[in-house]
Amino acid sequence: MQFLLAFIVVAPLVGAVAALLPAPPGLKGRNPDQAVLRHGVTVTGVILLAAIVLALGFDHDHPSKMQATTDISWIPALDVRIHLGTDGISLPLLVLTALLTFLCALYSYFKMPEGPSPKAFVALVLVLESGTLATFAVLDLLLFFLAFEMVLIPMYFLIARWGGARKQAAAWKFILYTLLGSVVMLLGLLLIGLKSGTFDMVALATDNGRGLTSSVQVIAVLAIGLGLAVKTPMWPLHSWLPDAHTAAPTVGSVLLAGVLLKMGTYGFVRILLPVAPEGMHTFAPYLAAFAVAGIIYGSLACLALARPGAKGDLKRLIAYSSVGHMGFVLLGIASMTPTGVNGALFANIAHGLITGLLFFLVGAVKDRYATADLDTLAGATGAALYGRAPRLGGLLAFAAVASLGLPGLAGFWGEMLALFGAFDPAEGLSRPAFLTFMSVAAFGTLLTAAYLLLVVRRVCMGVQREEPHPIADIQSYEFAAWTPLAALTVLAGLWPAVLLGLTDPAVQKLLAGGKS
Repeated sequence: MQFLLAFIVVAPLVGAVAALLPAPPGLKGRNPDQAVLRHGVTVTGVILLAAIVLALGFDHDHPSKMQATTDISWIPALDVRIHLGTDGISLPLLVLTALLTFLCALYSYFKMPEGPSPKAFVALVLVLESGTLATFAVLDLLLFFLAFEMVLIPMYFLIARWGGARKQAAAWKFILYTLLGSVVMLLGLLLIGLKSGTFDMVALATDNGRGLTSSVQVIAVLAIGLGLAVKTPMWPLHSWLPDAHTAAPTVGSVLLAGVLLKMGTYGFVRILLPVAPEGMHTFAPYLAAFAVAGIIYGSLACLALARPGAKGDLKRLIAYSSVGHMGFVLLGIASMTPTGVNGALFANIAHGLITGLLFFLVGAVKDRYATADLDTLAGATGAALYGRAPRLGGLLAFAAVASLGLPGLAGFWGEMLALFGAFDPAEGLSRPAFLTFMSVAAFGTLLTAAYLLLVVRRVCMGVQREEPHPIADIQSYEFAAWTPLAALTVLAGLWPAVLLGLTDPAVQKLLAGGKS
């Protein structure tokens, strides 16, 4: 188990280097481009298999305990250690990252985005996977920061080199926002490490802020929280996200929404809640206020894009929907209760599955129609996907109702638990204020349903028109890449105990200051 977790983090880097080297004679095949794309599928497939074995070997009777740990001294002068481990909070995120990266590699093998050499594309995807997996596996503050930053460069190049219109501006906006947030975050991490005398996240969580004064905790939460909020993204620090999603290739959007946004909310749960509880207590009402503002703002922006005549881009609409959905995650965290934090972690996974599927589907619609403009898609009588490509239309409608939180699907539980957390927040937080936040967020679910149903009506319904080039329905490779996400969305919705059984004991221990 110890070797397996280290292998999962390091192997994608080795695979990235191998992707850039000349292929051995026996593996070149007829087409070198296909050979390197096949290499990407193989490496990400091995990582996914290792992640599944890790999940199966995980001691599910003790999910609050750090397992598969590695602890090696790296920089003795700063007491920085290569400390890896996983518990019920990080394990689902590790498996989600491995799954989404494999599905993106598989999709790219058949539908490579237009751009430069596939060698660089595969290498960047693998570096991105390694950085994301490391973020969820490391237990040292400085290593967390390095892993957190490691994903920026590959995502920048994926947008800038393989993206669509205005890709350079979107890539620069993405990296400038996240780098500026990270500089502030680093100062907060250093403050905690120097004041407490350790960068070890397990030791800091066990200490539960007792070694830090209230003022240090407040400053640390403000600094680290800003960096994490940019990556989440929290309103009003979200403006890089719609541009990045609109310009990014399909697989870039899937990885950005599915796993990169989770790094920010994971940092709130893993670092700020247990390490600086007093600081979090001070800022929790403000975090909740920004969260519900993001829920309403994201929903209103989507409604504006979905209305006829607005020339709204479907990818941009799904990107704005992420601002609203991540608002529910932040609201759950701000409640500082086991119910709310469990809801936040569940919503994280649900959002990764559902929004990953939505971006795959929107990419497929854009490939078929050569546009993602809603007015062009809908035309005079609607795009009529139900009649022209019934399986594609049906799956798009399924992903939309999953995203709006239909009971029985994954999107329902996370948002409901986050609202329950806000209904009865942690001791010392203003209940009237959180009841107000809960009411506003609940109204946001109605707005979410409104814009998603409007999108389904305009894109899937309508009169089927005779056209010289009929569009293709779901292809076999698309079916292979999308089915796992749809199946897991149903499984998590019908059997939420699979996830909650992992996260709840770990969350209880985290909020209790390291005591089971």
